[in-house]
Amino acid sequence: MNRILLILVVLMSTFGVSAQQDPQFSQNMFNKLANNPGFAGSRGVIATSVLHRSQWIGFNDNGSAAVSTQNFSVDAEVPFLNGGLGLNIVKDNVAQFSNLGLQASYAYRTELGVGQIGMGMSVGMFQSGLEGGFLKAAVSGDQAIPTGDVSGSSLDIGAGVYFNTQDMYIGVSSAHMNEPNIEWSDGQDFNLARHYFLISGYYHEISSALSLNPSIYLKSDGATSQLDINTNVIYTNHNNNQMWGGVSYRLDEGLILLGGLDITNDLRFGLGYDVSMVNSMGNSLEFMLGYNFKIKTTKAISKYKNPRFL
Repeated sequence: MNRILLILVVLMSTFGVSAQQDPQFSQNMFNKLANNPGFAGSRGVIATSVLHRSQWIGFNDNGSAAVSTQNFSVDAEVPFLNGGLGLNIVKDNVAQFSNLGLQASYAYRTELGVGQIGMGMSVGMFQSGLEGGFLKAAVSGDQAIPTGDVSGSSLDIGAGVYFNTQDMYIGVSSAHMNEPNIEWSDGQDFNLARHYFLISGYYHEISSALSLNPSIYLKSDGATSQLDINTNVIYTNHNNNQMWGGVSYRLDEGLILLGGLDITNDLRFGLGYDVSMVNSMGNSLEFMLGYNFKIKTTKAISKYKNPRFL
C-alpha cells in the first residue's frame, strides 16, 4: 500500500507540475554549487563533493527509502578566465521515476567592497524518465499512465550571484530559468518550473578554538517555499582541522541533526539526519564526502578566500 501511495504522489507531482521538483538537501552549506553557479571558484582550490541522500527511510514495503538522491560537484578558480568553472551532477530516483541533471557553470569574480562577488551562469541538460511497465492503472487503458519506459531531455539554464567576505556570505540564484519542456518518448510533456534560492551565513568567533556558523537556506518555485534555519558549532584544533555539530529547523517538516569532521586537511566527512515531526513519511539520512585539491600559483592569495565556512 505504501508503494501504491508513493506512485500516486509521484504521478500527481509529475503531471500536475505543481510541486517543487528539485531534490532536497540537508547539508546545503556543503554544496552551494548545486543551486548557485555564482559560487564557482570562490574557494581558490579545486573543490570536489559527493553526497548521497536516502529520504523517508523505511517508507517502501521492503524497508528501503522512498527517494534516493546523489550529487557530485567540482569547481575551481581559473585566473585567466577572471573567475571560476564548475560542474554539478544530480541524480534523483523516486520509485520508478528518475531525474538526471548535468550543469556546467562559469562565474566571473571580482572584488567588491570588503569582499568578492561572483556572477555566474550554468548551462546543461535535464533528463527525466519513468518505468511505466511497473505501474498498474486503476482504469485499464488510462492514457495518462505510460505502459512502458519513457524518457526525454531538454536544455536547462540557471544563473546566480554569490557575495562573500571573511565573515559572511549571501547568494541568490535561479534554476530552470528557461522552464524546460521535456517531451517524453510517448508524446507526453514533463514541465520544469523555475526555482529560486537564497543562501546566507555568518561566521562568529567565540574563541580561538570555537566558532558559531548560523545560516539559512530558502527554496521556492513561486508557488510553494521551503526554509531551513541552521546553526553549527565548529571546533578547530591546532592543526587547523575542524569538527562540527549542529541542528537545523525545516519549516513545517522537522529537525535536522548535523555533524562531521576534517579527516585530513583536505578531506572532510559530513552526516545529516532528518527527524520528521509533521508527517509519517519517515526519517532521512544523508552522507557527504568532500576533497580539496590545492592549486599552486604564484599569485597572492586573496584575503577574501577564507575556509571558515562549512
